[in-house]
Amino acid sequence: MHVGQLLRSFNDIFGSGANRVFFAPGRINLIGEHTDYNGGHVFPCAITFGTYAVARRREDRLVRLYSLNFEHTGVMEFNLDRLEYDIDHDWANYPKGMIRYVKEAGHSVESGMDVLFYGNIPNGAGLSSSASIELATGVMLQGLFNLSIDRIDLVKTGQKVENEFIGVNSGIMDQFAIGMGRKGAGILLDTNTLRYEYAPIDLEDHSIIIMNSNKRRELAGSKYNERRTECESALQSLQSVTDIGSLGELTEEEFELHKHVIQDSTERKRAKHAVYENRRTLQALQYLKNDQLQKFGELMNASHISLRDDYEVTGKELDALVEAAWEQPGVVGARMTGAGFGGCAIAIVERDCVEGFIDAVAGKYEEAVGYEATFYVADIGNGATELDKEVIV
Repeated sequence: MHVGQLLRSFNDIFGSGANRVFFAPGRINLIGEHTDYNGGHVFPCAITFGTYAVARRREDRLVRLYSLNFEHTGVMEFNLDRLEYDIDHDWANYPKGMIRYVKEAGHSVESGMDVLFYGNIPNGAGLSSSASIELATGVMLQGLFNLSIDRIDLVKTGQKVENEFIGVNSGIMDQFAIGMGRKGAGILLDTNTLRYEYAPIDLEDHSIIIMNSNKRRELAGSKYNERRTECESALQSLQSVTDIGSLGELTEEEFELHKHVIQDSTERKRAKHAVYENRRTLQALQYLKNDQLQKFGELMNASHISLRDDYEVTGKELDALVEAAWEQPGVVGARMTGAGFGGCAIAIVERDCVEGFIDAVAGKYEEAVGYEATFYVADIGNGATELDKEVIV
């Protein structure tokens, strides 16, 4: 779909007049899963799939939102003076929450707006469509109302929407990757301090394949919060013998020395994953800086095994995808990405092997689970921004 088509769709829904187009990408996390809320490091990148927002200001205080992805919900309407969460507003609560918290931060959003959203991120796949719509709304508000908002503050606002408005106890990685992404680079992010470093990812001879299991995962209703609670309990146990503020502060050696104080065997496994995955993520930066892509792939594989055995968030669908991927020629590494419990896995594959890889993994997956996976060849793209209208969707 071209931006021109989005502008025509806007005119069909709201009447003519929109001339501003904004975009926020989705994200994949290359390594560092379930570490962000444990005070560890993550290594995400923005992708070229994402959420588009075509918008214009209104003269009154009415906000009207329409999504081409959820056409059955029609136009969602609310007033700038009534920005409470409303279960009937469904997906529109994400942009509503952004508008509310941008206003509460003291920025002047003095009139309503008409906005058409369109996303080409597979819904429910775990590529962070919710954070994408939050940041698309954020850059839209900046553009429409000429607001000066520090980008890290905008990222934090997106997380606040997720945590306080929607009620999902997620970390900051998704919004950070989407707000701060850079073409051709991953971001090593310390979620404790928000210190970050870009790492060039040379994929000239390789592609990133996103493998959607097509098993929907509902983050708010999943075991995500349960895992978080288990890690917090393990941390409390460790704090009886070591002066740490998060699991991410421990080395593997320190964890092995003190893990006996975690009485519950399940909590011990959860903490082990958080500690070891964080160290893998730090090692990943060094491998990529040294152009050691094969070594990076080995870390991806180890990450999936830990997520499968210690964190127990993969499930048969993601395991079927990743284990099939490992068997294929030209595969550097493969792992689940995102929260788990369905959603997506990723693989880095030699370009010459991509077609055979997709055919083989697709066949093995359908044989294992009884329905098809969907495959996307992804590029690493830039973060949220206003678009030139010639850009192709």
